[in-house]
Amino acid sequence: MPFYYKLGAIPHKRHIQFKKQDGKLYREEVMGLEGFSSIQSILYHQFLPPRVKRIEDIGPAKPDYVDYGPIRHRAFKTDQTPLGVDPVSARIPLLGNSDVILGVSRSKNSMDYFYRNSQAYETWFVHEGSGILKSQFGNLPFRNGDYIVIPFGVTWQMKLSEECKFFTIENPSQIEPPKRYRNDYGQLLEHSPYCERDIRVPQELETHTERGEFEVRIKVRDRLSRHILDYHPHDVVGWDGYLYPWIFNIEDFEPITGRLHMPPPIHQTFEAHNFVVCSFVPRLFDYHPEGIPAPYNHSNIQSDEVLYYAEGNFMSRKGIDRSDISLHPFGLSHGPQPGMTEASIGKLETKELAVMVDTFHPLNLTKQAVEMEKPGYMSTWLEGDGE
Repeated sequence: MPFYYKLGAIPHKRHIQFKKQDGKLYREEVMGLEGFSSIQSILYHQFLPPRVKRIEDIGPAKPDYVDYGPIRHRAFKTDQTPLGVDPVSARIPLLGNSDVILGVSRSKNSMDYFYRNSQAYETWFVHEGSGILKSQFGNLPFRNGDYIVIPFGVTWQMKLSEECKFFTIENPSQIEPPKRYRNDYGQLLEHSPYCERDIRVPQELETHTERGEFEVRIKVRDRLSRHILDYHPHDVVGWDGYLYPWIFNIEDFEPITGRLHMPPPIHQTFEAHNFVVCSFVPRLFDYHPEGIPAPYNHSNIQSDEVLYYAEGNFMSRKGIDRSDISLHPFGLSHGPQPGMTEASIGKLETKELAVMVDTFHPLNLTKQAVEMEKPGYMSTWLEGDGE
């Protein structure tokens, strides 16, 4: 969420001398996007940022996709995602294209190395668990329901307080609030379902001066590299600007409701290049006396729809469990399964909680996704009286 923020000690002006107590200079770094033409921050380091003691190639980091097969709706069971070594190592890519990669991660161990994605933003939706995201910008505690948004180039580490489960979004573009909710100055407007007060930013800056060997794994050009530094990478004494990690909790999304059924764009929370992220939260249903709360059947015109079901009973779906993921590809219509439309009539509210990602180009499947697929999902529309 790009608004101006500063933390720690910074000089009065940019690009002037800023000295330590011993008279030596702090090392200034301008960290920005799109060649100095987009958002940026300026950081002040104890050590020279380019210092690297050793370099090693770890290997490819691009998902391996398989053939989709005949076009159909699919669902995937992720509640038994294998417990990994740490959140990043445990991440399993399931769906993706050149605009976005969607996956899941489950771990109970903290990271003993640092990680930097230099080719993409990352959003980690915390389905279960809590901990702290540590970066050169400071500490960000996280909990259930948080969207942790991490920009390009941030060097970070997760310290977990308990076992955590995440739904992950990785994209080579910026994540930002929908433009229709912002004025010309970037401020969120009164009709926005959330505002700047709901955004959590780093509050505690830990400045490390330790020397030794510190591992940073860097993802760029669809490969992973290992850099061994001779200083702790979180050596920043202060920074200011618009580029930094931030958190928004799904519980702070205020649903937009209406007299008749409202279309999916009212749930939109973020946007990026060629996809959007939506939040389905507990809300009142439509209040027309003859209203039908369940969504109408609709064709996904130029959009693949992915839903990660977090909590509650999703009113239009049968055969979907907690932590399941559904994929409704464009080219097919979809909607409530038999009996779900009738069952929704007269209901006053829903307690569902889900994250939806709509992509504007088709998604590919990984081998891991196929292994998690729930057989027979497409046939659930055949149940009932055959209407």
